[in-house]
Amino acid sequence: MSSASSPTSSTSALAPLANPTFRVLWLAWLIANTCMWMTDVAAAWLMTSMTRDPMLVALVQTASTLPVFLLGLPSGALADIVDRRRWFIFTQFWVAGTAMLLALMALAGGLTPPLLLMLVFLNGIGLAMRWPVFAAVVPEVVERHQLSSALALNGVAMNTSRIIGPVLAGAVIAAVGTVSVFLLNALLSLVAAALIWRWRSVPKVSALPGERFVGAMRVGLMYVRQSPRMRAVLLRIFVFFLQSTALLALLPLVAHGLQGGGAGTYTLLLAAMGVGAIAGGLSLPRLRATLNRDQLVRRGTLIHALATVAVAFSPTVWIAGLAMVAAGAAWMAVANSLAIAAQLALPDWVRARGMSIYQMSLMAGSALGAALWGQVASLSSVHVSLLLAAALALILLLLLRGWHVESDVEEDLSPKRVWTEPTPAFDIAAQQGPVMVTIEYLIDADDVSAFTAVMQDSRRSRLRQGALSWGLFRDSADPRRFVEYFVDENWVEHRRRFDRVTALDVELRERRVALHRGDAPPRVQRLVAESLTR
Repeated sequence: MSSASSPTSSTSALAPLANPTFRVLWLAWLIANTCMWMTDVAAAWLMTSMTRDPMLVALVQTASTLPVFLLGLPSGALADIVDRRRWFIFTQFWVAGTAMLLALMALAGGLTPPLLLMLVFLNGIGLAMRWPVFAAVVPEVVERHQLSSALALNGVAMNTSRIIGPVLAGAVIAAVGTVSVFLLNALLSLVAAALIWRWRSVPKVSALPGERFVGAMRVGLMYVRQSPRMRAVLLRIFVFFLQSTALLALLPLVAHGLQGGGAGTYTLLLAAMGVGAIAGGLSLPRLRATLNRDQLVRRGTLIHALATVAVAFSPTVWIAGLAMVAAGAAWMAVANSLAIAAQLALPDWVRARGMSIYQMSLMAGSALGAALWGQVASLSSVHVSLLLAAALALILLLLLRGWHVESDVEEDLSPKRVWTEPTPAFDIAAQQGPVMVTIEYLIDADDVSAFTAVMQDSRRSRLRQGALSWGLFRDSADPRRFVEYFVDENWVEHRRRFDRVTALDVELRERRVALHRGDAPPRVQRLVAESLTR
């Protein structure tokens, strides 16, 4: 990791902040998320001033998060194939621009509920573009043993912003009005852009041309599809946010229903949740010493569900606030555990795409949950909606108890440049293809079962690296002879394989070769499709 600090033995919750690069990016992340919360709080409160329809109020949350679901993968693909620093800066200019547009429309008095939702959606596009690149950058600038603490600190930044953003927004609204919140948001977004500008990332040098946009998205999807751990993480994060979003989406209405409820009450409840999340984030290193990630996810989900019920039926603001503290700590435990599991399941070359798909699942659950629980509240009541969301959480805990996000042995996905690219006997154009690779093995009858088990893992590895298809054949004339094949889109995509090799791929090859009984290594052939012309 070119930008990382020297390895240390420190695993404390604050250790990554000793890295100056991470510290600057963390501060930029704190400011960016403060802006996000300021906009969301101001927009949600502005919506309650225009209508008390629970569906429209909840849709503010949907409009804010839906862009990440719709645009997460394209943003992740761009973050993997363009300069991440420049892309990060561009996202901050986008957020500043949408904040100015919100302010201008509010000043003109032309905001309506549908228009407000549309502008919140545009602001959410900035989040969709920003999150994948930041998620991919963090493992570049911290050591692996500090990744968990770094991700927890990112969660602390987000939840500190959950306190600062609403408090600042509430104070500004009370003093000078909602328009000023949007103007301040624009200014702070530009400050964050200036901080990111100070970061000097080390560009990755490759002799290969950059990946094509559509192809990069296809490979990202294929990687996630062929990763059992990522599939489990995606399902877990989707269902957690599907039910947990009910609390945030309906919180403005909960605040209105409490005695003396107003903007200050709403801000207080959000701040209480942020305090709980910060406390939970700082406690995670200690909790991880006794609980694995699956246990943290299960217990955090249970505590969040119980806190949701407590908030729904709290007779006073202070009891609701205490319940929000518990909900924030539980939210941090679940979100951090799943984010770490996703990061450890991804190599660097596909990290932004993989994390964008992770964020898409998160936001899909959030957007769908906000719309669902808003509709339930419209048909019944806010209390009933929150109670049903908590009940769903308990049901899903039972149904998904077999889906684990942590395995006994962590896969080593660190990059390994151990194999050289082939030198073809004739000139091959970069886009010429497809390219079919065949590998011949001689396997004893007693080893066939072990060999096919290794080839199952090899199949996932080949497809995760971008193969269009894969297969294994046995020679009918010689039962010892097996032929593996896989097909890459073209010659340059085949060459990319040598940049994508991980320690896990090296281990798989060693396991395959150990079962081969020929006098020479397995024979490899690379066949390039020939164009037939009349």
